[in-house]
Amino acid sequence: MPTLEAVLADITTLHVDAIVNAANTKLKGGGGVDGAIHRAAGKAELLAATAPLGGCATGDAKATPGFRLPATWIFHAVGPVWSVSRGGEAAMQKADRLLASCYHRCMELAREHGCRSIAFPAISTGVYRFPPERAARFAVQSVRDQLAGSGVERVIFCCFSEATARLYRSLLDQ
Repeated sequence: MPTLEAVLADITTLHVDAIVNAANTKLKGGGGVDGAIHRAAGKAELLAATAPLGGCATGDAKATPGFRLPATWIFHAVGPVWSVSRGGEAAMQKADRLLASCYHRCMELAREHGCRSIAFPAISTGVYRFPPERAARFAVQSVRDQLAGSGVERVIFCCFSEATARLYRSLLDQ
């Protein structure tokens, strides 16, 4: 049976088959997790690998090698920006679907690349302002929905703060 766990760690240090990058649509690096992954993997190498991909749509993910990381692969997932004040309930539902799609697509990439372990950050909860509790629920449920037949044996929700780790742990215990 696959294991799902929440850890407080720097995602760039994890020895897993794939780490997920909370990327932007241009795949050119940025702040937060995205910037840290670009720096640790080797910015020049990573930019050269992402350039031919032509960017990435929100809700999708694309793969590159891990370069200088202990992870073999980086799955660049573009989460939604939380801007429901402009769209109300319809905007929330669309953001929820796009966030779930990021996790589904990363699990598909894990299957395609033969990954047995994968680590996810809390996609969209930083500068994209997705509510952490809501994002965690979608993350855990989306991954659980995709585990059967994926070949993935270990899923890590890599958290930047103890509060986020506690949130994920409580959901994983349910």
